Amino acid sequence: MFKAVVMNQAEDGRSVLSVEELDDGFLSPEGEVTVAVRYAGLNYKDGLCLNGKGGLIRQFPRIPGVEFAGEVLDSRDPRYQAGDKVIATGSRIGEVWHGGYAEKASVKADWLVPLPDGLDLRQSMIFGTAGITAVFALQALESHGLSPDKGEVLVTGAAGGVGSFSIALLAALGYEVAAVTGRVEESGAYLRDLGAGTLVPRAELAEAIARPLESERWAGCIDNVGGEMLARILGQLKYGCSAAAIGNAGGLQVPASVIPFLLRGINLLGIDSVNQPYDSRVQAWARLAADFPLDKLDSISTEIGLDDLAQAGQDILKGKIQGRYVVRL
Repeated sequence: MFKAVVMNQAEDGRSVLSVEELDDGFLSPEGEVTVAVRYAGLNYKDGLCLNGKGGLIRQFPRIPGVEFAGEVLDSRDPRYQAGDKVIATGSRIGEVWHGGYAEKASVKADWLVPLPDGLDLRQSMIFGTAGITAVFALQALESHGLSPDKGEVLVTGAAGGVGSFSIALLAALGYEVAAVTGRVEESGAYLRDLGAGTLVPRAELAEAIARPLESERWAGCIDNVGGEMLARILGQLKYGCSAAAIGNAGGLQVPASVIPFLLRGINLLGIDSVNQPYDSRVQAWARLAADFPLDKLDSISTEIGLDDLAQAGQDILKGKIQGRYVVRL
């Protein structure tokens, strides 16, 4: 038997969350590797799943949790042996496949990566999907010419998971970082400790304006918000610079002009972390272990248990969470 969070569907169509004791028969027989889950993460997508929003879970019952880390119990794939420490992210785990909010998980071997040297399981789930997404965004910007000598890099949704990791990683690599937050008084000290040199109140960028171009200010942007804020930022990028788009907390529509693309040659780079190939995920984890200032991880993380997930899932949708919540199994 093992303990898990389970989403069921009531007769009226509502999603209902419960913590249950399950037997191994609940796990998918198509899984190739069974893992004793030690830690899982909490992402915005998890908040949607835990609250029955977004249409992400369509078959019930379902164990949510889009990422986890643990030790292999048994494997039908020769790449993994009992006792190996592994990480799972993406591949719609926790949506169309039972996820990480359980003491056991059974998944496809291709969805796992080995725990990189220099990290333990808890640290890996402090990073989780947010950490490797920050790496994917930075690498996309670097491949389009971003370097520390180009100027200030803007990070929106700065106090969230991806934002926090982006700031600390950029600062550790010598970049000047500006952080956008709607909670300057509450989160200002936290963001400066991560490495932000400038704090930008969210209200300054919250609305698109009629002018398609403003003064050139940013050498790059890692954007967690989308919507009107992203449209506004596109008109503030320096010539030839780029914005990496990783989130849509501010809306799905970007009411932007084509003029910044035509007259300043800017780039809008879409960042996906769900379907990244194995080699890209391994490389991203290795870069986190090598380049991220690990001494800042504890200040970014808050540890919770399965029984705390219902409230935490509501809080993350309301923007009340700072940094990362790590779920201890």
